[in-house]
Amino acid sequence: MRILIATVTAGAGHLQAASALQEAWRDLRPRDEIEVLDVLDFTPKLYRKVYVDTYLKLVERAPDLWAHMFKKTDDPEYLRKLKRVRGALSQLTTTKFVSRVERFKPEIVFCTHYMPSEIVGRLRVEGGTSATPLVASVVTDFEAHALWMQPGVDLYFVAAEETKARLVARGLKADRIVVTGIPISARFSKSLDAAAIRKQLGIRDDLPVLLVLGGGFGMGPVTRIFRELNRVPMSMHILIVCGRNDELRREAAVTDSRHPARVFGFVDNMQELMAVSHLVITKPGGLTTSEALALGKPLFILDPIPGQEAANSDFLLENGAAAKANRVEDLPFRVEKLFAARKLEELASNARKLGRPNAAPEICREVLRRAGVQIQQR
Repeated sequence: MRILIATVTAGAGHLQAASALQEAWRDLRPRDEIEVLDVLDFTPKLYRKVYVDTYLKLVERAPDLWAHMFKKTDDPEYLRKLKRVRGALSQLTTTKFVSRVERFKPEIVFCTHYMPSEIVGRLRVEGGTSATPLVASVVTDFEAHALWMQPGVDLYFVAAEETKARLVARGLKADRIVVTGIPISARFSKSLDAAAIRKQLGIRDDLPVLLVLGGGFGMGPVTRIFRELNRVPMSMHILIVCGRNDELRREAAVTDSRHPARVFGFVDNMQELMAVSHLVITKPGGLTTSEALALGKPLFILDPIPGQEAANSDFLLENGAAAKANRVEDLPFRVEKLFAARKLEELASNARKLGRPNAAPEICREVLRRAGVQIQQR
């Protein structure tokens, strides 16, 4: 079979979800031909730069404007009015991607961002593709924005029952929506020896460990968080992950700390860092959140991006898997209180209940079932 996994570079989560699906599919059907394509790789360089930079700058420097845009477009009726304009823009910028899809002739298409689901779905509806693939849209947050709802999509895979209820309320048939969780790497479903990892990384085994994450792009007030943790009187070991933001990594590396600390750039052992941590301080992106929940790790949420991250935050708080502060300066008091009251045990228990470490293989198996294909025995 020919499998297309289509995504977009708009935050690291969409790419990670695509990678997790590729990993799971190869495990189930190693002989299939898989292509993982980023739609933006087929657009003009200027368009790609503007698309990515605009998103990053909006969420970091103008979150209120981003919140307004998110809310305004989260309306199926409003999007229908913009259909002609959006279609014209899409045709101008994605012609090469469409040609690649036509040449590859996929039998199954996974979309981990709404943009490719819109493009491939339109091709199906308009009869513009010689093949008729099964199209699966994999929603990468705990709330499904209206942009995910596209004609020509056969199946929607979502994070939670609440996500499904939102889509059903907006008119999708329930049998087209499957609650699986957000796909993450199989590394987060394996048993890990926390003591051995601590020894390997040089982390003290007599102190609680706090993991501070800046996401793949190294966004958020990471250095301020690091400085504020100096005000926590209890002893702790701090791990800081700055992603691909080299400037942030250098700044964090020279920040004075009264606690033992390690500063990392981009890491490929996040499952190990989470495994040894007692609390994960982060923005609540869908993938990061799902990874932490899979390992039963409670989250502390600071200043979520309005829109998708605010919705993720609400979900975690409602289900008792996270604590939240709106201001960085509130962090020391809240962290000390969490540890003193043994509240973390309750948060961790609730996190484990929400965790879906096997979402990626479940999605692949369900797609194969819907397509009437037997899973190959290895």
